[in-house]
Amino acid sequence: MSFKLFTHQEAVLKVRDWQSQGKKVVFSNGCFDILHAGHARYLAAARELGDALVIGLNSDNSVRRIKGPLRPVCPEPDRAELLSALEAVDAVTIFDEDTPEVLIGMLLPDVLVKGADWPIEKIAGAKAVVAAGGSVMTVPLLEERSTSGIIDTILKRYCPGARLGND
Repeated sequence: MSFKLFTHQEAVLKVRDWQSQGKKVVFSNGCFDILHAGHARYLAAARELGDALVIGLNSDNSVRRIKGPLRPVCPEPDRAELLSALEAVDAVTIFDEDTPEVLIGMLLPDVLVKGADWPIEKIAGAKAVVAAGGSVMTVPLLEERSTSGIIDTILKRYCPGARLGND
């Protein structure tokens, strides 16, 4: 499944190739630390908005800066492999910044997607996508499904009295 993992430059070429074939390219991003049903449904919904789905995956360093020193639970190569194994995902590229704004500006997908918990005006890369003629959309999230929730459940069940995370 490593055939779905691309460098940024390879991803740009792949996106341009798909677009030259008249395919609508969708982009989304995230940490995808511990994959769960919420991720699966979100990615399937994002993929339905076009012909190819590219995922920008936060690097381990990026996740640590955003989520704290104990994250990610799953290392970057594992997270990339799991995303690549999903039928809904056509390409994965890893970024090291806190947001994928620069990556999105390089790729210029036709559709930029985030979860409905993000206001469109706060979605990184939205301005570049809209300026290039694309659209920005949100999709509903599956309630009460999150990596932090899974971690908290594990701590409650197997480590009574442990301090629970708050991210």
